[in-house]
Amino acid sequence: MYHQRIKTGDSGFYHPKQGYGAVVAHSERVGKALDSAVRNSVCGKDVAVAFSGGLDSGLVAALASKYANSVVLYTVGSDGSYDMVNSEKDHSKLGLPWRRIRLHEGNIGIILREMVRVTRTTSPLTLSFEVPMFCVTKGSAERTILGGMGSDELFAGYHKYIGMQEDEFLTKSAEDMERLLTEVAEHEDRAADFFGKVILRPFTDPEVIKAALSIPFSILEPKDEGSRKSVLKELASDMGLDFLAAKSKKAAQYGSGTTDLIKASAKRRGMTQSQYISDICSEEQY
Repeated sequence: MYHQRIKTGDSGFYHPKQGYGAVVAHSERVGKALDSAVRNSVCGKDVAVAFSGGLDSGLVAALASKYANSVVLYTVGSDGSYDMVNSEKDHSKLGLPWRRIRLHEGNIGIILREMVRVTRTTSPLTLSFEVPMFCVTKGSAERTILGGMGSDELFAGYHKYIGMQEDEFLTKSAEDMERLLTEVAEHEDRAADFFGKVILRPFTDPEVIKAALSIPFSILEPKDEGSRKSVLKELASDMGLDFLAAKSKKAAQYGSGTTDLIKASAKRRGMTQSQYISDICSEEQY
């Protein structure tokens, strides 16, 4: 169960004069919890990582490589998409094998239809941003799949959090995490069950959540694009993964090119994106 984050005033840890040192201390605590969560999940297993080329999936991939029997990175996206370009360029820096799963206008509708049949999900938003994970779940050779879900909610990664006051952020991040742990996780697990796989989410481990919730808002607060997930960026740098810390964040549906493909398919049929997905849902439900 997700617990409400403490307010800055409830923590005696952070002091303005501590500044960077406070970030480092919290990143170390999060790092230990995340390392333990990954180790307990993947030790001795053959693991697939849903790899966007970004910070979250890169961190869990690097940690998994310490404990798993084998780790393979899978990137889902259209040719030239942000995720595909970054993953192709940087996967070798993690020293791990890489596989690409291509999206294009010819298969995006087929994938969406299968997602609806398998998961019974009808939310256009969930369907669009869950395309990459669904494709990895279906296409990976490994039974165990690792993802970076939960980090945005815990470490102020979403663009919408920029400029929020503390009370608003506490409310929104808690709502977002609750949705991830229920609606999104249930969607993914239905697909995993269907394909005989297991999806692991180290960022939702209770000890990782506990470490994240102890971080004062004054440290987490994203004032601009570059300050989002500062604690995780510090962790990546400490692990020698500066190339991950420097990455810009894009939501899965945009980074993979999924939204552009859906829009193109919808336009070709004279529909809006929402109409196109709703039409698919209606056809596949009956």
